[in-house]
Amino acid sequence: MFSPTDGWVTCALDHRHWGRVGAAGLLVHRAGVDGPELLLQHRALWSHHGGTWGTPGGALHAGESPEHGALREVQEELGLLPADLELGPSSVDDHGGWSYTTVLARPLRDIEPRDLALDGESDGVAWIALGDLASVPLHPGFEASLHRLHDLLSA
Repeated sequence: MFSPTDGWVTCALDHRHWGRVGAAGLLVHRAGVDGPELLLQHRALWSHHGGTWGTPGGALHAGESPEHGALREVQEELGLLPADLELGPSSVDDHGGWSYTTVLARPLRDIEPRDLALDGESDGVAWIALGDLASVPLHPGFEASLHRLHDLLSA
């Protein structure tokens, strides 16, 4: 189902982005044995930057807050409900005329990837330790934001 705000835009940095009024994603994280673990989506090959790992997310709807958009997207893409998560701080990647907001969240229940209801935008989902991110191909936007997100994950 498409929204009037779905579509490509070019930001002030001359990058092409999906979401006419910006985009948001949810970074679900939990404490692991060796530090934070992140619930990441393996993007379907047909999608923009397909085959990479990143946060479930997408275009914001008109008038939608980044928090609401991130929760909507994680429900659409992974089947997680707002009651499954506790929202935390956010980080904004502002490109001038377009931005992506990463909203951090902690699970309020045990979340096993095999139990999630993936839609066609995901080829998989997994908990990946922060220290193991170098072992998988990351979505370029997510990878570029890791320095900001790392500090929020440690808080």
